[in-house]
Amino acid sequence: MTKKQPAKNKLEFKPKQYIVYPAHGVGQVVTVEEQEVAGATIELFVVMFEKDKMTLRVPTHKAIAVGMRPISSPETVKKALEMLKGRARIKRTMWSRRAQEYEAKINSGNLLFVAEVVRDLFRSGGQPEQSYSERQLYEAALERMAREVGAVDKIKEEDAIALVEGTLVKAAAVSAAAAVAKAEAEAEAADAADAAETTTAA
Repeated sequence: MTKKQPAKNKLEFKPKQYIVYPAHGVGQVVTVEEQEVAGATIELFVVMFEKDKMTLRVPTHKAIAVGMRPISSPETVKKALEMLKGRARIKRTMWSRRAQEYEAKINSGNLLFVAEVVRDLFRSGGQPEQSYSERQLYEAALERMAREVGAVDKIKEEDAIALVEGTLVKAAAVSAAAAVAKAEAEAEAADAADAAETTTAA
């Protein structure tokens, strides 16, 4: 006689429901199945990651421990997109350490952390190009974010990528325009101060 595992601390997901698995991003629950292991019946979420052509079986009682969660709410997606408009926060540390931090954020399963990586590694037209490793991390974060945005907003991944990058480009343009306006204002103030000094000397 097999013993069924207790159902405490268990997340409830339904077939066809989209979820986020920290190390792999957005997947879809295909079904919930049971397997017998060492005389005990274990219930498993069968999760398909279509683009990666990968299927993962997660014990239902371990889903919380591994960080599996439902996809974000529309409010969280809106907050993540707003974060892209902020200034990049780049620590003055060695790239190897920053790369590890970025990778940890990408695999955290937290959409807001992923958005931070996308924002910090994005380069607009007037900025220095990304290094190869920066580009790899940026594309990984962009893809991870776009898949979840697409799943929440019910749009294609390529449309979600266009939405994310469009937000970044627009924010960069606004920031550049503000910087130009500030420089012009400072130049005008300096000219006015020079003119005032000349008049006084005369």
